[in-house]
Amino acid sequence: SHSTGAVFTDPADGTNPGLYPHGVAQAGEGGFAVEIPADPRPIHGRPGADRYVARVVRGIDPAAPSPAWMRERLTAAGMHPISLAVDVTNYVMLDLGQPLHAFDLAKVHAPIVVRRAEEGESLTFLDEVTRELDPEDLVIADSPQGLGSRPLVLAGVFGGAAAEVDATTTDVLIEAAHFDAVSIARSARRHKLPTESSKRNERGVDTALAPVAAQRAVDLLVEYGGGTADPVSTDVDRTVAPAPILIRSDAAQRLTGVAYGTERVSELLTMIGCTVKAAGADEAGHELLAVTPPTWRPDLVGAAHFAEEVARLDGYDNIPVIVPTAPAGTGLTPRQRARRQVVAALADAGLTQVLSYPFIGDVHDRLGIAGDDPRRQAMRLANPLAEDAPLMRTSVLDSLVDVARRNVSRGLGDVAVYEVGTVTLPAGTVPAPIVGVDRRPTDDELAALEAGIPYQPTHVGAVLAGERERAGVLGTARAWDWADAVEVVRTVAATLGVAVEVAAPDQPYAPWHPGRTAQIRLALTRKGKELVPGAVVAHAGELHPRTAKELGLPARACAVEIDLEPLLEAAEAAGVLQVKAVSTFPAAKEDIALVVDEAVTSGEVEAVIREAAGELAEEVRLFDVFRGEQLGAGRKSLAFSLRLRGDHTLTAEETASVRKRVVKRAAKRLGAQLRSA
Repeated sequence: SHSTGAVFTDPADGTNPGLYPHGVAQAGEGGFAVEIPADPRPIHGRPGADRYVARVVRGIDPAAPSPAWMRERLTAAGMHPISLAVDVTNYVMLDLGQPLHAFDLAKVHAPIVVRRAEEGESLTFLDEVTRELDPEDLVIADSPQGLGSRPLVLAGVFGGAAAEVDATTTDVLIEAAHFDAVSIARSARRHKLPTESSKRNERGVDTALAPVAAQRAVDLLVEYGGGTADPVSTDVDRTVAPAPILIRSDAAQRLTGVAYGTERVSELLTMIGCTVKAAGADEAGHELLAVTPPTWRPDLVGAAHFAEEVARLDGYDNIPVIVPTAPAGTGLTPRQRARRQVVAALADAGLTQVLSYPFIGDVHDRLGIAGDDPRRQAMRLANPLAEDAPLMRTSVLDSLVDVARRNVSRGLGDVAVYEVGTVTLPAGTVPAPIVGVDRRPTDDELAALEAGIPYQPTHVGAVLAGERERAGVLGTARAWDWADAVEVVRTVAATLGVAVEVAAPDQPYAPWHPGRTAQIRLALTRKGKELVPGAVVAHAGELHPRTAKELGLPARACAVEIDLEPLLEAAEAAGVLQVKAVSTFPAAKEDIALVVDEAVTSGEVEAVIREAAGELAEEVRLFDVFRGEQLGAGRKSLAFSLRLRGDHTLTAEETASVRKRVVKRAAKRLGAQLRSA
């Protein structure tokens, strides 16, 4: 039986008298001379060719047409009928799976030589294009001016024009060979020639098929072209018989859970042409089988492949459906849970999640990022999906702004999109070695590969444009503004249980507006007697007007970029979040207006108020900002509403005490004054 387990009807069986009435010609002296010298540049240690069969048919009628049934079958297979000799080779290739090539015998000078191309050598192909060959290419050459001096064919891929069969050809040389699959695949891709022949050769061809396929082509040429075949075949055969592979008899059972038994396994593998013999037992006492795959199954190289064949032939429907039980303690990691919480929180806030490709082009120019900015140090891909996007993004906004622009350009004026994804920061990355695929990398090579992976932190990006609230019966419309962008950062931080502080950026930071941008840090931490500022985790605010125009976004569009890594680390360091019991006692409200310098931010004032109020502060909210002549130049008034709640009903004295502490602490820390009127 053949590989599907049906009764053996493979037309490659040379003993079939219906297809091969004269049998298959035997190799012997007197055939066309062929040489396969030692391969000087084998790929992965494998020679480029290990079998070459040549057959000669003389006296073919050049005007003899291909039979109608053959032309119809070729057309149905998507190939164009050309001439009898060419059609026969194409038909046999489709029929048996063995690529063939026909030469005009009068144009070929013996001997044929199978060799690697020389440096600087070129070949004119059947499509009348001359291509320069690579020293790794395998070619079929003849010998007009010395042994193998002229390349005729890019072996296993595409024919050349020098020995092309034309309208005057009467004598034909048929080639049927077995080539190294990797060599053929590389040549086809190198020269961008994905032919029917190369597709079959690179997937593996039966090593025993060449003489049978050549005989089939010869018989068809003689039958329909009126020629005479030379009685002797040239067969340079250096193939190695498939070696037996040791597998455990229960290999399929271990993968599928079905107890097939040794007898059933042997029966099924024999059905696909394998030779199965008992091979004793391994050290653990498991029964072993020595399985020799047939020549037409080069894909059977390991125990898993044989197990797959056993399961397939016995029937996949015989494999029971068993749902595995998850071991206790597994599930999402804390970081995975935190990331999902962030995604859900932003969706609850009214934003729409998107997923964009991390590949970018010249977006840094449009974002107005300076030439010496580290964000311009993007990693370039050696083989990008698109030529206009060859870089890996260093910021989620690099790709997210294009998503927003595309939505706006298609009529969606109100956009609030966000993305949680990785960015690539190549700074400090060492070059990674190129490791071959013919063996398992060593531990040192794996460590070097790991060291060559750039830092890829998780960022959150958001773009807000248009109206946040549309006009209706409940009120007028309200556009997204920079305060909403800051609130996105606060939402993420609150979701993770991390305290942050909002401040003005130290210096202008593209692509944001220099005066309507906030820099968000982790909250101050105390080290000894000193308060240490936390790391910068985000920028949020209004885009620079020039940048918004360049990107095709509405005026006063806002953007957010959050580095999630320090927030996650802070959340992990904080441990389990301690939640206070909800007080059932009434809250006390207090309003405080403080006059501070223009450079002092509301976030700094709020932090001082919360610090002074302590655990009684349930809510601190800025509700008014005032500037006027009565305050003096460079001064402003910030009015905050405090909601205080304790484990008992707060008295007027306790509320007044909190107010005094706030005013005193703000005056000492920020130079603030209580506004009297």
